[in-house]
Amino acid sequence: MRGINVGLRALKKLTAKRNSTGAAIKRIRMAVTPKVTQEDMVGRLAKQGLLLSQGQIAKIENGTRPVMDYELTAIAKALKVKVEDFFVKT
Repeated sequence: MRGINVGLRALKKLTAKRNSTGAAIKRIRMAVTPKVTQEDMVGRLAKQGLLLSQGQIAKIENGTRPVMDYELTAIAKALKVKVEDFFVKT
């Protein structure tokens, strides 16, 4: 079992490195006025037909869940920003 746990930790680290947009999503979400909560995001995304839970949004933001391209497009629309804004270095 120990080998499996070590493998899962390595996979999580790899996934976190691959999801560079998660932190940017959170940064932008918290910077808009008024601030948008993760629950607000659930509703905004649902209006676009994208069903993500608050937990899934949290995982995207903390880098443990990859974000799909169509999800990123919907998130940008929900936050009223361009997709490119998630890739700007701060």
